[in-house]
Amino acid sequence: MIEELKNKELDEVIASILFSAGFGVEKKELIEKLDITENQLNKAIERLKEKYSGECGIYLITYNNKIQLSSNPNYADCISTVLQKIREKQLTKKAMEVMAIIAYKQPITKVEIEKIRGVSCDHAVSKLVEYNLVCELGRLDAPGRPLLFGTTEEFLRSFGVQSIDELPSLSAVQVEEFKQEAEEEAKVKMEV
Repeated sequence: MIEELKNKELDEVIASILFSAGFGVEKKELIEKLDITENQLNKAIERLKEKYSGECGIYLITYNNKIQLSSNPNYADCISTVLQKIREKQLTKKAMEVMAIIAYKQPITKVEIEKIRGVSCDHAVSKLVEYNLVCELGRLDAPGRPLLFGTTEEFLRSFGVQSIDELPSLSAVQVEEFKQEAEEEAKVKMEV
């Protein structure tokens, strides 16, 4: 479809596609549709990463054989400050805790999440699914066939990681603090 492009033109075509898409684009799709080699694409990706590094507000990320334009993580605080009031979907601390459990234990059922937290997680899981941060992965082969949940590509993009393996490990102190917060939340709910 695209005749031979010079490096700069190829870089700009790829950047335009990624900007227009607003989500990750499969590398194989770019190779196929632009009629380029994998080597040409990889070189273009490296040039774009160099172009969008440092003080540039745009950042190129790669994950699961996809590439995407994103905001530069160096400016996350500024972006958050400006967009915080604009964004409708703000995650509560409870939702963040549930998301962390799902990320580290996936695939996992609601019952397993509730066993870890000690309180219901229906609302938090529903919100996380609504925001496309977690999704249903299928059903557990057990009585009642409960749904299994796991993280999505949107989760990876939102947290700036290419895979779940890049998530930081939790210390024993963090796990204990997490348990104490869940216990306090359960006590408050029982008092009401």
